[in-house]
Amino acid sequence: MKFTVYCLLAAGLVAGVISCSRNPYATTNKSYKKQAKAYAKTLGAMPVEQSFSDSAKLPPYWVGTTNFGMRKPNYVIIHHTAQNSCEQTLKTFTLPRTAVSAHYVICRTGTLHHMLNDYLRAWHAGNSKWGGSTDINSNSIGIELDNNGFEYFDSLQINSLISLLGRLKKEYGIPAANFIGHGDIAPTRKNDPNWRFPWKKLAEKGFGLWYDDVRDTVPAGFNHIQALRIIGYDVKDTTAAIQSFKRHFLQDTTKRINDLDKSVLYNLQKKYM
Repeated sequence: MKFTVYCLLAAGLVAGVISCSRNPYATTNKSYKKQAKAYAKTLGAMPVEQSFSDSAKLPPYWVGTTNFGMRKPNYVIIHHTAQNSCEQTLKTFTLPRTAVSAHYVICRTGTLHHMLNDYLRAWHAGNSKWGGSTDINSNSIGIELDNNGFEYFDSLQINSLISLLGRLKKEYGIPAANFIGHGDIAPTRKNDPNWRFPWKKLAEKGFGLWYDDVRDTVPAGFNHIQALRIIGYDVKDTTAAIQSFKRHFLQDTTKRINDLDKSVLYNLQKKYM
């Protein structure tokens, strides 16, 4: 009865803008809060309270540094959900048995779900590598776009994404080059976001790098594998790295590198150096 009365009052105050439906994720939200409190307790523990081996010589008193801050994300990894609805993805990310998650989910309508505190470690990148970083989950923010992998991305969805990226870049000082895709960091396993994703549009807003229309001539002996490595790709599987690069920058899913690809790659190599 109280819930009904509250909803009627809320609807009257804001002309029906507020939804009065009960939250179907109330139970899993309690689990989130419980886990967050446990991590907060661990974070709040003074170093002196932690145990050491018997062989460690401990001082007579604790000295805590005054110079520290929260660890901040340095990468943004963009995914497509490979599922058929936003609701399906929200459910997937709230089932413990799936062991997958992301910080943000953006629906086709542009609705943005912030599912995890930016400072906490989501399980979105899996076994991946970019440059010298091999634990991407620990230094990145994961963003999932509601898309089954075979569709173009809705303009409302991209508008919400650009707005979010602007806030993340400003708040955490994330370099433009560090806005990348899941397929970039895991080329042998993933292809998201799919080739239809508007990377160029994002780069024009400062999220990711892009190549110039007018480019220098590719020098003789240009090493395209080395160039891929400089950009950040894991070249252990060179074919997968080439395909991932082409999907991102040329909207091409083929695996062979041609003269146009080399021209773009040579241009980008200099931007990433």
